[in-house]
Amino acid sequence: MAKERNVKSAQKNALPASGRGHHYDASDISVLEGLEPVRRRPGMYIGTTGIDGLHHLVWEIFDNSRDEAMGGFCNDIEIVLLPNNRIRVADNGRGVPVDIHKKTKVSALETVMTTLHAGGKFGGEGYKVSGGLHGVGASVVNALSIYCKAEVHKDGGKYIQEYSQGKKKAAVKKVASSKLSGTIITFEPDEEIFSAKGGSAFGGKEDVLKFDWNTIVSHIRQQAYLVKGLRILIIDARGWDNLPAQAGKKGLDDSDVFYFRDLGFELPSVSFYFEGGLISLIKYYNRFQKPIHSSIFYVEKELDNVGVEIALQYVDDIVDHIVPFANNIYTVEGGTHVTGFKTALTRTLNTYCKKNEMMKESEGGLTGDDVLEGLTCVISVKLREIQFEGQTKGKLGSVEAQGAVGTIFGEAFAAFLEENPEEAKAIINKSILALKARKAAKAAKDSVLRKGALEGMTLPGKLADCQSKSAEESELFLVEGDSAGGSAKQGRDRRTQAILPLRGKILNVERARIDKMLASKEVRALVIAMGTSIGDTFDLSKMRYHKIIIATDADVDGAHIRTLLLTLFYRYFRQVIEAGYIYIAQPPLYKIKKGKEINYAYSDEEKIKIIGRSSADVDEIESFDAEVENSESVEEVEEEIKIKSNKVHIQRYKGLGEMNPEELWETTMDPNHRVLKKVNIDDTEEANKVFEILMGSEVPPRKSFIQSNAKLAEIDI
Repeated sequence: MAKERNVKSAQKNALPASGRGHHYDASDISVLEGLEPVRRRPGMYIGTTGIDGLHHLVWEIFDNSRDEAMGGFCNDIEIVLLPNNRIRVADNGRGVPVDIHKKTKVSALETVMTTLHAGGKFGGEGYKVSGGLHGVGASVVNALSIYCKAEVHKDGGKYIQEYSQGKKKAAVKKVASSKLSGTIITFEPDEEIFSAKGGSAFGGKEDVLKFDWNTIVSHIRQQAYLVKGLRILIIDARGWDNLPAQAGKKGLDDSDVFYFRDLGFELPSVSFYFEGGLISLIKYYNRFQKPIHSSIFYVEKELDNVGVEIALQYVDDIVDHIVPFANNIYTVEGGTHVTGFKTALTRTLNTYCKKNEMMKESEGGLTGDDVLEGLTCVISVKLREIQFEGQTKGKLGSVEAQGAVGTIFGEAFAAFLEENPEEAKAIINKSILALKARKAAKAAKDSVLRKGALEGMTLPGKLADCQSKSAEESELFLVEGDSAGGSAKQGRDRRTQAILPLRGKILNVERARIDKMLASKEVRALVIAMGTSIGDTFDLSKMRYHKIIIATDADVDGAHIRTLLLTLFYRYFRQVIEAGYIYIAQPPLYKIKKGKEINYAYSDEEKIKIIGRSSADVDEIESFDAEVENSESVEEVEEEIKIKSNKVHIQRYKGLGEMNPEELWETTMDPNHRVLKKVNIDDTEEANKVFEILMGSEVPPRKSFIQSNAKLAEIDI
């Protein structure tokens, strides 16, 4: 009874004093008008106010232009990155209607730009296929922008309206005559909404997120493959603050839809136009891979008002690469169309195996994991009435897509296997090999885990674990060699910091299966230390450390070991990266001592600044700064400084093992002073490509990569 009384007492005390006896009535209900809900809770509409949410604004505006192209009304889109973090998206489509809307009593353009759930995608004949029925794209972008301008060329006129934070500045007005047709949206994200608390890592003003060229190009490239006959031009005009003056000299003004391409002078740009569609996209994804069959499977068909288009090819790899789209929107979380595809793929290959007696009954059937190994596939479905799970459209929820994909793909792929027996044999053998490897890997993994339990230890012997049992505050440092490991173990905070020394270079797991991987002593020690297990028994909730810090030497071997570790995490523990648990330590390159003053420099430039700052004489500092400006090389400045002051002692660290425990703690391990780089996956396609090039078995792509980037390398002699 005492326990029950305590609970009741706690419940009573949990109620604020001001709330006792207060009536909950209509006055407590907030009503947000217009686009205010978007500004209050932007994450509900674009997922996040971080860098992904910032770029989501571009996708929403681009999707409107792309939907025009999907309907056959547009064949040209121009995207321009402008100064002041603005984006301009123009198309030569029909143009947003500007006549008065019967219900809102204002221009249809104003209705679309300032009203949630208003647009041409809610039925009728505006769009037969579009990016979705949320109808919030343009209005949400408008709400989250400090500046937004809509320009429409339609019915012989040019119409404009400007906005700020979702509110119009004036009514829609006709400003000129025009023989053109199309829509132009220019917007600047509101800095109050989009900022990075972590500092100015994204460039520009401190804490303000900036558009990334590579992110935009990568996303738009995908879209270009998905809409045949659509030309997309992306232009980087951020460095051209004098664009209006340049245009004026040529007699141009922004009345032209494609204003920038008509300026007549060079701007950084990239253009996309593909007739091959998904087949071209498969070739692009596999350009660094070795296909195991030459023909790319392709089918395009419609069933029950669901358009299905699929292309696939198997390559000599152990990972799968499935890229799904719904109404040309990349559904990163998959959905019903992916479920239908996987089910049909497994069923079709098992049926072919059984019919042609290609497997022993004792081996059982192929599983979904077996048939996916080495697969590169693009799935694209188009539905008139589409449903997504979540506003950001990351997962398709339309049930009819699963049946249509399963039926269309299953029938077409079965016919492909029958008509191409050699190709079918290569695919089946690839899947059977995966099955055998899966069983061997499971046995190896079970053996490793069982062995650890039988020996009475759950952690490897060389791990110096921390005292804390809280994963949230625990850190695991992966250090290179016993020397660095010794210093790290002595210098660490034993309560929260664990140390795992790695001897030599770990196994390259880019093409290694779990059984071979767990045979590596170093990799096995790391897997056991993490506590998450691996493969189908992986459990992120069992992660023992919420910070895994890769601390390698600042030389070529250290970079190689770091890349090997990142390959391991990316291929087998991607969820750990996505959870934000992987970091890279940034140890200093130099220790600079002048008298009793000690400083650490993390770059050559910082070293020179510290040497100048260490000088006691003001005239000497000013002279030093002038030398830095006028000198031709860092070495020249260093030499002159040494001549002026021979009391400055500089120590160049070649590795962490050269630091004593106190130095290692102060520079690399102390949370109050250290510098860490957090590992994120900004672009999965680009990450896959880089790992395939650097760590794969194909030499020519790696050679080309090295030759292309040789000038960026820092040679340490």
